Amino acid sequence: MSIFKSSIFKRGRTMLVIASAAIATSGITSMTSAAAPDTTARPPTIAKEYFGQADGKAVYRYTLSNARGMRVRILTYGGIVQTLDVPDRRGHTANVVLGFPTLADYVARNSPAAGGGVYFGALIGRYANRIAKGTFTLDGVTYHVPVNNNGNSLHGGTSGFDDRVWDARETSGPGTAGLRLSLVSPDGDQGYPGTLTATVTYTLDNQNRLSIGYRATTDKPTVVNLTNHTYWNLAGESSGDIYDQKLMLNADRYTPTDSTQIPTGALAPVQGTPFDLRTPTPIGAHIADDNEQLLTGQGYDHNWVLDRSGDGALSLAARATDPASGRVLSVLTTEPGIQFYSGNFLTGTLVGTGGKTYRQSYGFALETQHFPDSPNHPNFPSTVLRPGQTYQQTTVFALGTE
Repeated sequence: MSIFKSSIFKRGRTMLVIASAAIATSGITSMTSAAAPDTTARPPTIAKEYFGQADGKAVYRYTLSNARGMRVRILTYGGIVQTLDVPDRRGHTANVVLGFPTLADYVARNSPAAGGGVYFGALIGRYANRIAKGTFTLDGVTYHVPVNNNGNSLHGGTSGFDDRVWDARETSGPGTAGLRLSLVSPDGDQGYPGTLTATVTYTLDNQNRLSIGYRATTDKPTVVNLTNHTYWNLAGESSGDIYDQKLMLNADRYTPTDSTQIPTGALAPVQGTPFDLRTPTPIGAHIADDNEQLLTGQGYDHNWVLDRSGDGALSLAARATDPASGRVLSVLTTEPGIQFYSGNFLTGTLVGTGGKTYRQSYGFALETQHFPDSPNHPNFPSTVLRPGQTYQQTTVFALGTE
């Protein structure tokens, strides 16, 4: 079986040493600066507990913990990152991702009857982000997938990978603990062609790096675009809005959208616009500017075209900081794009794990991905996967302090 040789699915060098080098060059002084897994400290651990049932299947919660106070809880339902606890500069630990306290909350929000989910912490597939009018053509055949967002298909349709129960297996390596999730999406699932076999592996090390490795194969030509939809608030999940937190995106261009948030096909320069986040900028600095793109999305909900250092290698895509706590999040990826979503449609109707209501911009998402609606834009990197090829990508979320 060959690895697909295009710039999209070419096998990347995903060793964590590369991640460490990229972090070091970004100027971070934090607990993530080591160049290799720390094997001298207590190795990370993984624990399993029953969490309920969904779709007649048992759901489990796995807890990955390391020697530096970082703890990640992952559900087999949706592959969801439910909580992520990490220390601030004073050593005080807080959960920095949005989520729900119970499985029933996730099921109620992610069900097709609810019109799709809020996607807190979930794995997204088969196609992350939007496909215009739920329609694309592949090898002369037109396919229709469910429409669930402004006349378009979003995050795989009305029943995506975020509401499936994944099979799980514990994994480990030198100085790491991991969880490997697998799912078989049958031919015709949500209208997509081909039986897609997907594997996603979460790995935690002692440098406070959570790595996510994605892999998929198919028995028919199809399109695929996988990501994780964690919402971050580096001050703490119940702390309020994220407007004072700073964000840097390593991108000179972005993909502007039409009134339904479908890319126009242009790769527009960010210079001179509210989308210029090439230097650390408070998220709230320009979010209320009189800008047509911001008005359409009610804030940031756009794809940035990453400035990559090399084809297939992990590169620094984003860096977010919270000045108050000193927490730093660095995102490294092998993907060509990243969707920055500023939590615009959190409306105060959801109560999170901390028992408080989530209001607008109480969290932000950084979704590493291929571009939205790529099947309908030949000038975008291709998302076509064929039999005998392997979709493979890696994203690293590195937590530290400054």
